Amino acid sequence: QCHLPPQMWTNSINQANKMALLTWAKETGIDLMQVNGQRRYGGPPPDWVGDPPPAGTEVFIGKLPQDMYENVLIPLFQSVGKLYEFRLMMTFSGLNRGFAYAKYSNWHGAKEAIAAFNNYEVRQGCAIVVCKSTEKRELSMDGLAASVSQWELEAVLRRVTEGVLSITLYASPFQKWAQLAVLRYTSHQAAAMAKKTLTEGNMRLGGLEVRVDWLNPSLKQKLHSCEEKLPSSWVQGGKRPGVPKPAPLPPLLCDTLDRLNALCQRRYLSTPLFLTKCIQANPNGWLRFWCRVVIPGCPVPFSGFTWVRPAGPGRSGHEEAKMAVALQVLWVLGES
Repeated sequence: QCHLPPQMWTNSINQANKMALLTWAKETGIDLMQVNGQRRYGGPPPDWVGDPPPAGTEVFIGKLPQDMYENVLIPLFQSVGKLYEFRLMMTFSGLNRGFAYAKYSNWHGAKEAIAAFNNYEVRQGCAIVVCKSTEKRELSMDGLAASVSQWELEAVLRRVTEGVLSITLYASPFQKWAQLAVLRYTSHQAAAMAKKTLTEGNMRLGGLEVRVDWLNPSLKQKLHSCEEKLPSSWVQGGKRPGVPKPAPLPPLLCDTLDRLNALCQRRYLSTPLFLTKCIQANPNGWLRFWCRVVIPGCPVPFSGFTWVRPAGPGRSGHEEAKMAVALQVLWVLGES
């Protein structure tokens, strides 16, 4: 029995339609670019001038025959309006994954595409689905170890994905002793590519396997509700008016702050100023803090979120938050 090498095997699938696509692309001069499982036309197209179209101009196309390509689909969807971008999701074998996205130059084009092509038979017995794209931009990443900080997560995400706008950490509602991150991206395309990369990469942070999915609206509301119910308190430079004098600092905290102060002195910077705010607490005793460290002489302050667990009864967690953020600053400055 003869076995073809993988590349020859994939090239042998659907050869007639692949050749028709190549001929059409050559005749029309249309440039198709494939990156990480999707093939794209435009975004912007060659003659485009100005900003990208607003939200609401993209349609989702589903139930496509897997052996159908852009030589059929682009002319069809261009017949009702000017396309800004067309993205066909692809498999390793060269077949499509059964769905695509078409982004029009205006809302009218997207509306016409839905009216004309939803339940349209692109082939006898093959009716496609066309509807408004949700253009989701937020992902949830569940299962992060409690020790993982926003700085560490952001550094990893910027290495492996593009277009990260913001990262917010919460106590996981689903896993004990774990965190859940909400990741916001610049576009639906950037978020979709990030989801694919993170899912296929079997990502681990802090020794735990994480699960990445689109952010569910009900989960988003739940996380926001937990955040709004919590009182907040502020600490700056270790002082809070109207509060009894805090207990002596634990030795580990003193050591961490001493290391940071020594580093600042070596670099001719002033003593760091800490600002911490408790914004969330969970039933397991973990507290989530927003922290900022301002180092006079350093052009940019350090800010982000961290989870801590107070060292003992009666402690507010602010000192532990200071230690956590001090360690992160040392890590960022290459001294941890």
